[in-house]
Amino acid sequence: MVTLLIGKKGSGKTKKLISLANEAVAASSGNVVVIEKGAKLTYDVTHKARLIDTDQYNIAGYDVLFGFLSGICAGNYDVTDILIDSTFKICPEGLSGLTAFIDKIDALAKASDVKFTVLISADANDIPDDVKATCEVL
Repeated sequence: MVTLLIGKKGSGKTKKLISLANEAVAASSGNVVVIEKGAKLTYDVTHKARLIDTDQYNIAGYDVLFGFLSGICAGNYDVTDILIDSTFKICPEGLSGLTAFIDKIDALAKASDVKFTVLISADANDIPDDVKATCEVL
């Protein structure tokens, strides 16, 4: 399952992501991973979640991010939730590559039984309809 947190900059998406991450840790019998650009969530997300800074691993672009996500799922079968903050900062392609990326992680979510939450900084009207149809939108 893929969930999208959509909203313009300053609309409270990151606070919602932090809340969802902490709730996932409390409810999960496995591991929760939070992916971010920069180490800004260190003190907000519980220490029980695995925080990954994409800058440390030179992750940039949808293809690289998808490969990284696949590696996380392949390397640890106990992962139950993966939350991605600042998607467009990690993937400068922005809206142009979003549909293909969401399709790939939707297939990965089904194959690995992992719930993905992806934060998108954009107006909800700018998101392609096929992406919104594929995902749960918060």
